[in-house]
Amino acid sequence: MTKTVQRLSWHAALAVSAMALLGCDKPSEQAEPIRAVRSIVIQATASQPEREYAAEIKARTEARLSFRVAGKLIKRLVEPGQPVRAGQTLALLDAQDMTLSSAGANAGLMAAKVNMDQAAADHKRFGELRDQGFISAAEFERKDSTLRAARAQYEQLQAQAALMGNQAGYTKLVADVAGTVTAVDAEPGMVVAAGAPVIRLAHDGPRDAVFSLPEDQVGLLQRGGEAVGTFSVRGWAETAALHPASLRELSAAADPVTRTYQVKLQLGQAAALKLGQTATVSWKLPSRNGVIKLPLSALREEQGKTMVWLVDEKAMTVQSAAVQVAGAAGNEAVVVAGLRPGDRVVTAGVHVLAPGQKIRLYAELPSSSPIGYGSSTPVTPK
Repeated sequence: MTKTVQRLSWHAALAVSAMALLGCDKPSEQAEPIRAVRSIVIQATASQPEREYAAEIKARTEARLSFRVAGKLIKRLVEPGQPVRAGQTLALLDAQDMTLSSAGANAGLMAAKVNMDQAAADHKRFGELRDQGFISAAEFERKDSTLRAARAQYEQLQAQAALMGNQAGYTKLVADVAGTVTAVDAEPGMVVAAGAPVIRLAHDGPRDAVFSLPEDQVGLLQRGGEAVGTFSVRGWAETAALHPASLRELSAAADPVTRTYQVKLQLGQAAALKLGQTATVSWKLPSRNGVIKLPLSALREEQGKTMVWLVDEKAMTVQSAAVQVAGAAGNEAVVVAGLRPGDRVVTAGVHVLAPGQKIRLYAELPSSSPIGYGSSTPVTPK
């Protein structure tokens, strides 16, 4: 019995030792999987790049109308969106104070006229007395000075009365030109300062399509002071109507917040687009030969750069390469640097690859394949 127990203990010790030795072994490293990817071979083609931007239709000239005098706004006679004609009254201020000031200026003017007439009569009478030798020349000169002072005072009060009359007329806000009211900045009951905006008026006439252009595309817009490419504008509510446009103005400085440049395209008098309407601007650049296009799925971003995976067909591995994209044409990106015709680029599965990773290529089967259109089979490189 004792020998049996000793034999069992000896076998148990051997088992424990074997397990300990096995636990010390390092796990075997698994081989890196070979990824299956889709790819294309780069070919240069002719292309006319086209870009689109969201724009807003604005009037060529939009004025912020204001009163030339301060006062309390008592009546507004127009509403936003209302067309107005030249000379139409838009708003009124309380004119009571201006009317009283004008009346006081007119009364002072009448008093000055009476004083001037009296000084003129005295001047004439004293002139006759001087001619007869009854008064001295010095006395006559004093009367002459009095007349000139009376005339100057009359002219001063005459100008002041005209000024007060004008200010009384400034309590009416009148449209200088025909247009459309786009906004209202003051309501009846408010006391407005002289020059404070009250009504915004878009003048009738040509319209502009205004949009923002990114910094990296400003250099493409003009060459030698002339606009590059052609522009057309289409309202979002329209399906096929295109309105030709031309470059009118490019902002000289970028917006401090968005870092974009404002561009204004002139549409002309006949453009059937309403103020404030949202539109799409299409910018077609000149045609270029030797353009390389890639599906957007082939691009990825790495450390702020646009990258693609290049396939080494001999080693069947991939390497990362930086490219420069000039824009998009539908679902394709226009590449201007970083690739050459004949390069093979991965177009699907780009986010699961690593530099130097082994891959295998897939090719599309024809539609007559029994597997069905769109199926893929591995391609073994020769």
